[in-house]
Amino acid sequence: ERVPARSPAGASKQDVRQRVWDHLEASGLAACPRPVHGRIPNFQGSHQACCSIRELDAFHKANEIKVDPDKPLEGVRLAALQARKTLLVPTPRLRTGLFNRIVPPPGATKEMLRICATSQGVKDFSVPIGLDGKARVDLVVVGSVAVSEKGWRIGKGEGYADMEYAMMVSMGAVQKDTPVITIVHDCQVVDFAEELLDDHDLTVDYILTPTRTIKTNCKRLKPQGIMWHKVSYEMLQKIPILKSLRYREKQAGKDVTLKDEHPDLANATKPTALNEKAMAENTRPQAATGSAQTGQQYVETNSLSPRLEESGTLTTVYVGNIPASTRVSELKSALREFHATPLRLNWQGAQHRAFLDYKDKAMAASAVSSLQGLSLGGKTLRVELAKNQRNKG
Repeated sequence: ERVPARSPAGASKQDVRQRVWDHLEASGLAACPRPVHGRIPNFQGSHQACCSIRELDAFHKANEIKVDPDKPLEGVRLAALQARKTLLVPTPRLRTGLFNRIVPPPGATKEMLRICATSQGVKDFSVPIGLDGKARVDLVVVGSVAVSEKGWRIGKGEGYADMEYAMMVSMGAVQKDTPVITIVHDCQVVDFAEELLDDHDLTVDYILTPTRTIKTNCKRLKPQGIMWHKVSYEMLQKIPILKSLRYREKQAGKDVTLKDEHPDLANATKPTALNEKAMAENTRPQAATGSAQTGQQYVETNSLSPRLEESGTLTTVYVGNIPASTRVSELKSALREFHATPLRLNWQGAQHRAFLDYKDKAMAASAVSSLQGLSLGGKTLRVELAKNQRNKG
């Protein structure tokens, strides 16, 4: 049994995936982890397909290569490490950022490089790169469930590869001519209707199989950035770095209305003239004393109840790695945007930090979660519960 070269009329993306997964399992071509259903499938001959990347000019020219963490791409990660390229791998489900850079130990042997290329090695030998990491990706390698010779790609359905690429565009990490490669078994190269593709779907320039190297000459445009109107609020909550990119693009005046958000609500957090005046009043002591530069503390209380303060229930969040150029008003604006306004803000600009007091542990934990990945002035902030909870009575 073979996967039909052309999908039947009316077939959905999920139909195409199902047929490929079923065929890989039924024909004995599937490789661990099994079953391949629901995954970017590993297959017999994946290492052979990966090795042919060494013959591509695009690989030789590349200094920084982004490779997905899927098992069938292990050979590409190894090839990149052996060629002493900078290897970037997306963080799992983008929970802690966008990329991890794989850093083999000094003097790593061939065997150690093999370990670094595995999923366990990616966990053990990686360093996270924030939005301020200035990554310039020269080559992108993604896994696929199905791909057509025209370069149209179907992933496993969660949209992470498409989102990662869109985020790289937003960060300036990829250019229009950055090549995209996928590694699949020959049976995963199938025809399907272009109508199945969405604007946010990533296309590929090269397809590597155990027997062929296909240059697609794909004419379809790749995503030009994050399409916020296709991003759900749920996805925004799952991917902290997405919040930072949205905040950054909103500051630049772009429309960042989400799929399930009313346009009026999207703009509701923009400061009104009244708010701006109040903010100017609030920051005047800080500006007058120059606390951002001299290190004098600036404490702002937001209708803090004395009774609450005396009760000792406050929970403090530490915000570190604040750039010297950042002013307290910028942090306050970001806190409003992320719905993490504290009862009290203790700004210590010269120490590059601030402390935020919240009503209780639940609100503090929610703030920490919301602010993960937040970037100000080009630096990703460090946000965590303060080591010593300053429950003042």
